[in-house]
Amino acid sequence: MAAKNNVIVEKAEHFADRVVKMYHYLAEKKTVNNDILRQIIRSGTSVGANVSEGQYAQSKADFLTKMSIALKEANETRFWIERLYKGGLLTEQEYQSILNDNNELISILVKITGTVKKELQK
Repeated sequence: MAAKNNVIVEKAEHFADRVVKMYHYLAEKKTVNNDILRQIIRSGTSVGANVSEGQYAQSKADFLTKMSIALKEANETRFWIERLYKGGLLTEQEYQSILNDNNELISILVKITGTVKKELQK
């Protein structure tokens, strides 16, 4: 199921890179709870890891499982991004920028999982 120039793969990898950079940026501030940082780096990079795994899924059902996990992790990451913003640790611009990327991933993953579910029901 792997494909070159796959939009979801590229966006998930880019998002994981942004989460890692945000992690290091916030860790340098030393005002962020380390538990929150560990959670956001885990969930934010897990999106890309699951999307990547899904590219070599053994079946459509396995692909759906990986994309569903990626979707859940993206949603969790949105939760942590919102906590960071509401806690005053991200500026409005930083928040909107990473949140837009996160929401775009969620939208794509919702479409992918919906399409695959329909295909599996046929």
